[in-house]
Amino acid sequence: MIKSMTGYGRARETRNGRDITVEVRSVNNRYLDCSVKMPRAYIFAEDAIKSQVQRYASRGKVDVFVTVESKGAEETVVSVNEPLAKSYIDALRHLQQLGGSGIIKGNFYATDLARLPDVLSVTRAEEDLESISADLCAVLEDALKAYTAMRETEGRKLAEDIGRRLDIIETLTRLVEERSPQTVAEYREKLLARMSEVLQSTAIDEGRILTEAAIFADKVAVDEETVRLRSHLGQLRELLESGVPVGRKLDFLIQELNREANTIGSKCSDIQIARDVVDLKAEIEKIREQVQNIE
Repeated sequence: MIKSMTGYGRARETRNGRDITVEVRSVNNRYLDCSVKMPRAYIFAEDAIKSQVQRYASRGKVDVFVTVESKGAEETVVSVNEPLAKSYIDALRHLQQLGGSGIIKGNFYATDLARLPDVLSVTRAEEDLESISADLCAVLEDALKAYTAMRETEGRKLAEDIGRRLDIIETLTRLVEERSPQTVAEYREKLLARMSEVLQSTAIDEGRILTEAAIFADKVAVDEETVRLRSHLGQLRELLESGVPVGRKLDFLIQELNREANTIGSKCSDIQIARDVVDLKAEIEKIREQVQNIE
């Protein structure tokens, strides 16, 4: 099943005291370009996130947005700088002793000591980075599943539309194949009529007419082009049923279809065939626009 390169998926879950939200969105691109936007504190998980995205997408510009809200107080630790605190205590006692007769009075409490610079420090507790990365990837997995489901849905619609247009191209190819021999017969009749008009009573060389008709037939023959057109159409149908990324192959085959159509148009001077070729190229162009969005 083909997939579109355009998709969106979102997942939210609370894991180990963290409220994790992951959004995945993508647009078409010639190659895979994955960018991750997440809190700086969790940047260590970026490589794991990109690796996981690569398992789901091979082309497209993919943006992953990760937000994390902590619901627990265990992430931070308040620590005491004991050497510095003891130094403050010793200094304060020394000040009391210097007061002697009561010039410096009063007791000091722990709260007073805590207000002094650098006695207390608040730091983030050591965390299990692998566990956090696993939590982020677990939520990402759900988002990627929703993202893939959307891409598959759009891919089915693209395949249906392309299939209908391939049917139209096949019909137009058949019309060209039917009309091409008729143009040779018509040319022979016109050539015979002109020679009869010019030569009048003089005998007409049938061999010469047949030779000219054969030369014309060789110039306007499109058998090779229509055979290749049908071959490309068959390959396109097979790729649309494939379960692997086929966007690049489809793009190449569309170029080949367009090249064959141009060749047919340049060979034929018949008005009806020219109209069919114009319609043919219009359908090919519509398919080309659709293929640009297929992975």
